[in-house]
Amino acid sequence: MDLCEHSRWNKNVQEERHFTEQDWRRLLIHLGEDPARQGLLETPSRVEKAWKHWTSGYKKDPAEILKVFEDGAEEYSELIVVRGIPVYSHCEHHMAPFFGSAAIGYTPNGRIVGLSKLTRLVDCFARRLQVQERLTMQIAGALMKYVQPLSVGVVIQCRHMCMESRGIQASGEETVTSALLGEMQTNFGLRSEFLSQIKTRP
Repeated sequence: MDLCEHSRWNKNVQEERHFTEQDWRRLLIHLGEDPARQGLLETPSRVEKAWKHWTSGYKKDPAEILKVFEDGAEEYSELIVVRGIPVYSHCEHHMAPFFGSAAIGYTPNGRIVGLSKLTRLVDCFARRLQVQERLTMQIAGALMKYVQPLSVGVVIQCRHMCMESRGIQASGEETVTSALLGEMQTNFGLRSEFLSQIKTRP
């Protein structure tokens, strides 16, 4: 199943299994709360809207996001890097938030993509139930497939609330994942350039 088919399948599942406000009221009761309490009267509606937003990536198609430009890219063959891209997602194991930032670099092969599209691409995959490892590979794979650059590098660093607010309760720890595709795998100089450019400035 390719990325587009996976997106369509997820969209269909979302439409078929849509939570209603009544479902969220049942959850509040299950947790031991009273959904008729003043402070909770509008909570089911708010939660429904929030989860629609947090999982809106299922309805987004990376192929539509990554529209490329031929003009102006013919003579540019150096590394392009966008760093500090916000990442907000929820882990598929506990549905707890994880958040941080992503850096994306690629070497164009006659075509470039609008810089804001890289942020939209991260958002497309982050706003789904995820694991950080798969999220990293999905971003890199989509960029490689639809833009067809010479190389792609993606590094994501996030804090996971499933670790910080429960379980081991290790506050402030970051998980770092990376995906290096194309020439980034074999060209040590290119890989080093990418990794040096994404380092946070003092």
